[in-house]
Amino acid sequence: MKKDLVINVTEKEVKIALLEDKKLIELHKEKHNKEFAVGDLYLGKIKKLVPGLNAAFVDVGYSKDAFLHYFDLGPQVQNLIRYLDSVKSKKTNASNLRGVKLLPDIDKSGNVKDVLKPGQEVLIQIAKEPISTKGPRISTELSIAGRYLVLVPFTNRISVSSKVKDRKEKDRLRRLITSIKPENFGVIVRTVAENKKVADLDRDLRELLQKWDECFHNLKNAKPRERVLGELDRTSALLRDILSASFHGIVINDKELYEESKAYLKSIAPEQAKILKLYSGKRNIFDHYGIERQVKAGFGKHVTMASGAYLVVEHTEALHVIDVNSGNTAKKEDSQEVNALRTNLESAVEIARQLRLRDMGGIIVVDFIDMQKSENKKRLFNKMSEEMSKDRAKHYVLPPSKFGLIQITRQRVRPEMDIKTSEEIPDKDGETQEVQATILLIDEIEHALDAAFNNANEKIREVKVHPFIHAYFNQNPIKFRWKWFRKYGRWIKVTSRTAYPLMKYKLLNTKNEEVILNS
Repeated sequence: MKKDLVINVTEKEVKIALLEDKKLIELHKEKHNKEFAVGDLYLGKIKKLVPGLNAAFVDVGYSKDAFLHYFDLGPQVQNLIRYLDSVKSKKTNASNLRGVKLLPDIDKSGNVKDVLKPGQEVLIQIAKEPISTKGPRISTELSIAGRYLVLVPFTNRISVSSKVKDRKEKDRLRRLITSIKPENFGVIVRTVAENKKVADLDRDLRELLQKWDECFHNLKNAKPRERVLGELDRTSALLRDILSASFHGIVINDKELYEESKAYLKSIAPEQAKILKLYSGKRNIFDHYGIERQVKAGFGKHVTMASGAYLVVEHTEALHVIDVNSGNTAKKEDSQEVNALRTNLESAVEIARQLRLRDMGGIIVVDFIDMQKSENKKRLFNKMSEEMSKDRAKHYVLPPSKFGLIQITRQRVRPEMDIKTSEEIPDKDGETQEVQATILLIDEIEHALDAAFNNANEKIREVKVHPFIHAYFNQNPIKFRWKWFRKYGRWIKVTSRTAYPLMKYKLLNTKNEEVILNS
């Protein structure tokens, strides 16, 4: 599977598209000079304690106070508080923790009022960006992420990613880290560290310790609400977290970001710096790589799949609901059970992609097409779990209920990607109405032709459309009519009808009858 990263830099923001085999899988947006990004360290100030919630509200400079639950304090929070006091009072002159006697862990079932007090300064890390009307979710269990390692101060624990399955490799990594890590710093070994040399791990560790030293120096004169250590920009963070040998290309349309990314790539994976390219084409980079079209198709309420089946995606305050519809995919020679299984398996792939693409979090309920056989339900559950395993976000998939529902919980740390895919079209009274994106109508017509010829056994002679859509087809008749001739073995006319609304079309068969397909 080939992966590509396409990065579109505009005046206001940076858009990052992750493609797998040219299919859009993830879309990220980041405003320039963005604050309160996941991983940023801030000096906060306790505004008030809420013992009933066992939490505190912390002023970090956002319009809404950040939320800090007792469980997010981390067991070693007493050491962080003592260290912060020592740095602010100039009693500590070095960032290292050598010789420091660590205090015992706080009580797991304790109360926030036993640890914090109003007006107290505290060093925190953004764990979840501000979403909707809520302020950021924060933690005092600090960690600094690198390419291969994650540095965790005030502990001596070494842990290796559970995705490293080889027992000998796990033991090797633990021995290496034990030999190079400084006192009172814990280390989490990431999956990409597998089979890496000690020199690579040592270089990564030294860079992380330099960041901790930077945090120490910034902290000495910092005032509450100030950021003391920033996470990498979104582009570099993605390169750090997902770059692998399967990456085929990285394309950027901005010279400055290209140079920054090139320098960063050379520092973390010099052998892959050659896949980075600067885009200099005249067309918009997202249009050139077909991403804008995929965005229009992927973020609407209705998501159509290659077979003609489609999803209906609804968002509520409490959860997200996805309904699976077979559309015109049923084949007459197959039973209802076989058709349902085929559609459900295809939908599982698209649903997993949609969750990543939109970064949907919380509770997701999927209403698959009913199936009777338990072995088919098990196949569906296994397929859904397999596709979700590609997702880097924490998630949990429940087996199908007796009503055919699959429930998924998925962690989201950034605001959900919400992109408007409808277009405003003026009506005869001069008012505007929102309709499905026009660009998607062409895809819908082609899906309808497939369904008519292959599933309904109809011979389509003519497609009637609005004059604007007719003009679009006539711009490139070879692209459409010749393709249809090769595919279906007959010429299909495209004619215009002025009375039609913009998004309406009709398929006529050889008897000049309208072909109505079941939705």
